[in-house]
Amino acid sequence: MVRMLDGMERLLRGEVEPPPAAQLLRMALASCAPGEAVVELRADGRHANPMGTVQGGVLAALADAAMGWAYMTTLGEGETYTTLEMKINFLKPVWAATLTARARVRKAGRTVGLVECDVLDGDGKPAAYGVSTCLTLRGEQAAGR
Repeated sequence: MVRMLDGMERLLRGEVEPPPAAQLLRMALASCAPGEAVVELRADGRHANPMGTVQGGVLAALADAAMGWAYMTTLGEGETYTTLEMKINFLKPVWAATLTARARVRKAGRTVGLVECDVLDGDGKPAAYGVSTCLTLRGEQAAGR
């Protein structure tokens, strides 16, 4: 059975290109395991808001990527997913640093899953916390995705 996790492992080995959004924001999948994913982003001036801190949408995108990759590790052959809802809590401002998003699947049901994520600043301290509800798609729903 071909799983999404297999494709993620190919990404980690450099055998496939990262998704366009990850390339645009300069995010990289650092590691993955069943139900988990770690994504890193080297934040610099390109990621800043007018106050000089990392823009909130960048932090949300980082958390979203990590949660999406974590959920993908639970999917089987012919399955994909879409996000039903995402929430992010910003805990502190962050500046240029290597940010790390650590996501873990709390529940992977047959149809709906729940994923959470901690976004850590360059010192490893919590900067944001995200939660995502995912819908597993199969058959015709998954076709072409």
